[in-house]
Amino acid sequence: MKMSMDDGASAKPPGPLAAAWKFAGSFGNSARRNLALWCSALVRSPSVQTPRYSMSAIAAVIVTLAVTVASMFFLDAAATDWAHHLPPWFTQVFEQITNAGQSAWVLSFASLVVVLLAGLISPPLPHLTQGVLAALAARFGFLFIAVGAPGLFATIVKRLIGRARPYMDVHGDPFTYMPFVWRPEYASLPSGHATTAVTTAFAIGAMWPRTRWVMWLYALVIMFSRVVVLSHHPSDAIAGAFVGAVGAALVRRWFAARRLVFSAHDLSAYPGPSLRRIRAAIGRAVYEARGGARRP
Repeated sequence: MKMSMDDGASAKPPGPLAAAWKFAGSFGNSARRNLALWCSALVRSPSVQTPRYSMSAIAAVIVTLAVTVASMFFLDAAATDWAHHLPPWFTQVFEQITNAGQSAWVLSFASLVVVLLAGLISPPLPHLTQGVLAALAARFGFLFIAVGAPGLFATIVKRLIGRARPYMDVHGDPFTYMPFVWRPEYASLPSGHATTAVTTAFAIGAMWPRTRWVMWLYALVIMFSRVVVLSHHPSDAIAGAFVGAVGAALVRRWFAARRLVFSAHDLSAYPGPSLRRIRAAIGRAVYEARGGARRP
């Protein structure tokens, strides 16, 4: 019996380009499916009720607002004058440090992780592996929203308020405003960098409590840097911290009410997967995405 010449050709593994194209198609389909599923989980109706706001939280909000207003009258002008007389080398150091408060760093990293995990999670994976990767994606999704939502709010509000930045204060008057001008030099209140730093510290500290002291130290340094480089008054930094803390806390409640990442009972984070399980799950997902080592 004669054998078809096509039989041998069909048994050959696909070339690198065909394999890459197949992987990209599978990755894209999984990413679209999982991202749609996760977004629907975020906007669904709450399944449980979160705790009521405590009196201490309400008192903290009132005190923070009072400190912000008091800073405008008693601290801002003196702080601007102090920053004007700092040695150049000191200012230059903090001009580099303050870049760590840009939201693009956190948002880009968190969104990249979420998209990669969405593309790697596929039906052939074991349920445990899918659960580990989904839990990790939920945490980075929380980080993205907790940083992005308050940051967007601060970006809009600061341009509506139109407070002049300290470097525009030629007369040392911290009460110079040009509302609705939508110009960067009149976008001082609240500080966007302070908002990002505090939301990042809040979000990461809420999910991984052992990092709290490091993250809050980072937030304080970023807030201080904004005054040193004459981009913000102290009251701007305090107001930015207020927006960041309140915004991240509200996002945490949103997740907790849908049983995502946090418990609705006390708003604490659910235990996350260990590094060993994460490494094993990612290794298995990558193996499957590559076709199971080109299994027949």
